[in-house]
Amino acid sequence: MKKSTRKVVRLTKGEKMLYTLGFLCIVFTVVIRVFSSASISNLKMDIEKISYKIEKQEKKNQSLTMQVNELTSYENLNSVLKEMGLAYNNENIVVVK
Repeated sequence: MKKSTRKVVRLTKGEKMLYTLGFLCIVFTVVIRVFSSASISNLKMDIEKISYKIEKQEKKNQSLTMQVNELTSYENLNSVLKEMGLAYNNENIVVVK
């Protein structure tokens, strides 16, 4: 009977170092990807919050503009002038551009 001989494969220090370095690179790449996607998600949430604030402020500005237009209308000015006992004189109005 023949004895079966097993050939033992040993890794050299250089090969062990290369495998370890490769494994560390893969782990590092995965960790960096997870952290970068988390930071991107946080940035997207911040952008949404800021855009909501912008929309809210634009609505407020539009409302205030409508109030200004309403208060400066001819009918409103005329009623205020009559209450104060003044007269509306169209010749005294100067348009500035």
